[in-house]
Amino acid sequence: MISVDGIAVEFSGQTLFKNVSFVINPEDKIALMGKNGAGKSTMMKIIAGKQAPNRGKVQAPKEAVIAYLPQHLLTDDNCTVFEETAKAFGKVFEMRDEMERLNKELETRTDYESAEYMEIIDKVTNLGEVYYAIEDVNYDAEVEKTLLGLGFKRADFQRPTSEFSGGWRMRIELAKILLQKPDLILLDEPTNHIDIESVIWLEDFLINKAKAVLVISHDKAFIDNITNRTIEVTMGRIYDYKANYSHYLQLREERRAHQVKAFKEQQKFIADSERFIERFKGTYSKANQVNSRERMLEKLEIIEVDEIDTSSLKLKFPPCKRSGDYPVIANDLSKTYGDHTVFNGASMTIERGEKVSFVGRNGEGKSTMIKAIMGEIDFEGECKLGHNIQVGYFAQNQASLLDPELTVFQTVDEVAKGDIRTQLKNILGSFMFSGDDIDKKVSVLSGGERTRLAMVKLLLEPVNMLILDEPTNHLDIRSKDVLKDALLAFDGTLILVSHDRAFLEGLSKKVFEFKDQRVIEHFETIDDFLARNRMESLAEINLNK
Repeated sequence: MISVDGIAVEFSGQTLFKNVSFVINPEDKIALMGKNGAGKSTMMKIIAGKQAPNRGKVQAPKEAVIAYLPQHLLTDDNCTVFEETAKAFGKVFEMRDEMERLNKELETRTDYESAEYMEIIDKVTNLGEVYYAIEDVNYDAEVEKTLLGLGFKRADFQRPTSEFSGGWRMRIELAKILLQKPDLILLDEPTNHIDIESVIWLEDFLINKAKAVLVISHDKAFIDNITNRTIEVTMGRIYDYKANYSHYLQLREERRAHQVKAFKEQQKFIADSERFIERFKGTYSKANQVNSRERMLEKLEIIEVDEIDTSSLKLKFPPCKRSGDYPVIANDLSKTYGDHTVFNGASMTIERGEKVSFVGRNGEGKSTMIKAIMGEIDFEGECKLGHNIQVGYFAQNQASLLDPELTVFQTVDEVAKGDIRTQLKNILGSFMFSGDDIDKKVSVLSGGERTRLAMVKLLLEPVNMLILDEPTNHLDIRSKDVLKDALLAFDGTLILVSHDRAFLEGLSKKVFEFKDQRVIEHFETIDDFLARNRMESLAEINLNK
């Protein structure tokens, strides 16, 4: 059992949260929720021991292992996949090496009666008790078995980690966590940058193999599937629900309804009391009652109503000229990088108004195909855009294309046309830009903030074909909902690459699957494809257990 006892965090005189306490029990699967800036990542870093609170403490049994996977991967680029994964046993190897060093020192020393000699013997004895109590393990075999189970090939073991995409790096980090057999796993946005098959594997691991888990995620399907408890961070305090995310949303609405009712009743009581005081102040016969009510008001703790987003902002893409009947036609398309074939003999036809999804593991060619459609890379075969196509393209590096000298507001104001300009502040607010944020220059924004701004800019441009490559990274749940509503209402053509199943649901009627150097066309909705894909992937996972 791990306990968080009365922790408080303050930044520049502002309180992020105060006097927060809760207990993490074995087998708890907890979603840590709250709006951006509420302090979720900070709380996770404190539990992981990466940051100290201003007050309070985190207590865990001495032997407890806590494994932390941050938003930004920490894999080194100067070692191989096998070497990086073996770091899971770093502490064990350090103990072994220290024992060897001390034993060699004892062999060369002759001051047998000295205090220093006896101190070395004590160190060796203490280290030996811990080291030899560890279960006898063939560490190389354990690393190999774990990497193979996560989809790596033996040929990958000696490749440098720098050659792998974000999704595969995530698997390396997860392999290290699995090998540590932790009592608590802390995951901060683990599904960003990993493909659907990786997410399915992660879900299966967390549900069936992990002990306690605390996760921050904007992936609704993921947290619904794995969690049995939700802790919400809001207005400097927490609410703890024994429920998964969807059930928590219902309970939160009920809680807020009670708060609103209690707040209104309290405000009526305050107003009645103030009227009584004002009316009878100075009246001798009512002096005691007046004084009593004044003291009561002074001591009264005002009921706070939790923050909630009540906006119903709906975005609609500006009108654009009608495109030709076939916005994308690709015939016998092939792409290689050196000896590596990404895909071979791929063909696809996308009709006007179709919404299609590109799916497949990271590295199978989804983004490469998009670059071919956009004419950004050379390839073999034929690929052309249809008549009168106006493309809105959101690439994974879209944020780097923004003008760093413009402010947030100027960036969207220069593309907005017509009545939508009166809603720009509300639109920016729905993508987490509020208050003074809109006057910040692009040059000082974080990577996530730039990505969100690039998405807002795209939503304001008149286009008849959208190509979106992982558009939901760095978006919170509210922003995703705004974007999804706009895409559902979009009457043009949509090509979508995303690992976020809840976001994908209901968005496309055709799926192109990238697998084993091929592009396979499925005439089914993304919902049907994902349901079938999950069953097949879980069957493969079960075979590897």
